[in-house]
Amino acid sequence: YFQRYVAHLPAAGELVLFDRSWYNRAGVERVMGFCSDFEYQDFLKACPEFERILVRSGIMLVKYWFSVSDVVQEKRFQKRMEDRTRSWKLSPMDVESRARGVEYSMAKDVMFAHTDISEAPWYVVNADCKKRARLNVITHLLGLIQYQDLTPVPPELRPRPEPGDYKRPPIEEQNFVPEVW
Repeated sequence: YFQRYVAHLPAAGELVLFDRSWYNRAGVERVMGFCSDFEYQDFLKACPEFERILVRSGIMLVKYWFSVSDVVQEKRFQKRMEDRTRSWKLSPMDVESRARGVEYSMAKDVMFAHTDISEAPWYVVNADCKKRARLNVITHLLGLIQYQDLTPVPPELRPRPEPGDYKRPPIEEQNFVPEVW
């Protein structure tokens, strides 16, 4: 199961981000019936051992779970239904998954019980507000690792010059993209 990820593991000094697909066997595959009971149980047993091997080899494994309340999750789902610019985010699998929300929560709880290990604990992030969640994760992650702050000194902005005699060409003489939105 893990061979699809091994090729993407970091070398010394590298950072690799995986989405939750590493844990799909314990979530999506379990709830939707895409794996056998043996494959599921084998994952729950193998995953923590595999993660311990990674940590022993010097890989820092940090796991975040972005937790969204039922109310906010429903709002996001409805927004995708109503807004055609977001409707591409809804697949038949998403629609079916929505109907199995409690099963997904239960599967997550079982997965945590097996994979929330001291060598690589889960960190739960309140993700009702995406922007704050991302900023909190960045702050937390930077607090876990040693790094040299390379934030550049902000440039000094001089005042914009006055246009003088310059005048922009008339809008009618330019080809503008129609403002549909």
